[in-house]
Amino acid sequence: MVQDIVTYPTPPSVNYSTDVRVVDEEIEDLIQDIKDTIKANDLDGLAAFQIGSMYNVVVIKKDDGSFFELINPRVIGASAQKVTTIEKTAYFPGLSAKVTRDANVSIIYEDRDLEQHSLRAEGDEAILLQRKIDYTFGSSFINKLSPDEKKRFATKLEFGSDIAISESCPTTFNRDKILKVINVAMVAMVLLLIGSFFSDSEILWDYQLYTSIGVLGLNIIYFFYAQYEGKKYTSCTSCQIGNIIGTTVISLSKLTILMLLSYFIM
Repeated sequence: MVQDIVTYPTPPSVNYSTDVRVVDEEIEDLIQDIKDTIKANDLDGLAAFQIGSMYNVVVIKKDDGSFFELINPRVIGASAQKVTTIEKTAYFPGLSAKVTRDANVSIIYEDRDLEQHSLRAEGDEAILLQRKIDYTFGSSFINKLSPDEKKRFATKLEFGSDIAISESCPTTFNRDKILKVINVAMVAMVLLLIGSFFSDSEILWDYQLYTSIGVLGLNIIYFFYAQYEGKKYTSCTSCQIGNIIGTTVISLSKLTILMLLSYFIM
C-alpha cells in the first residue's frame, strides 16, 4: 500500500532505528509498502522512517526495476576517498544540497531470513545507500553539510525554494555597469553646461542634446534589464523592484534638471 512520505520539519529520530528481530507479517507488509511508495513516487529508494515506521529497513530500486531489500543495514567501513555531489531527498521536497560523502563503503545487512550479508558499494550506489542508512540513525544529509553549505541550505528551508544563499540578495549586479555609464555621461553634460559660459553655446547645445538622448536610452535599457536580472533572485524581488524604480526616477530627474538648465542657459 502506498504511504505518505515523511517530510521536514518532522525530525528523524534514533527511535526510528529499531532493529528487526523477527520477519513477520508486519515486516513483510512494511517492505511491500516501501516498494509501493517508491514506485508511486518514482524514487530510487526509501528508508522505513520515510513512511513513518520505526524499523531499521531500507529498500533500494535497481536499474532493472527490481528491488534490493536491506534489513538492519550498517556501514562498517569506508575508503579515504571522498566525493561531493548535489543530493535531493524526498524528506526535503524540492530542495537540494552539496554533500560530501565516502566514495566507497562496506555494508552489512540481513535478508528476510535474517541471514547476514555484506557488500562493497561504490559510486552512485554507495551514495544512495549512505543517504538511506542515515535515516535509520536519526540523521539526514543536513548533518553532512559543510558550515557554509549548511547556511545556504538554511536559506533554502526558510524560503522553501531551491536557491543558494549567494543568489538570495547579492550586493552587486551587472546592471550597475549601466549606471556607471549613465553617471559618466551626466558628468560630461555638466561639463558641457559649464563650458557654455566660455565657448559657442550653440555647438555645445547640440552635443548636450545628443548626450541627453543617449542617457535617456541608457535609462530605458537599465530599467528593463534590471528587472530581468532581478527575477533571478526570487528571495528579494520586492525590494529590488523598489530599488530599480527609485534609481531610474532619480536618474531621469537629474537628466530633466540638467536639460532645463541647459535649455535656458545654452
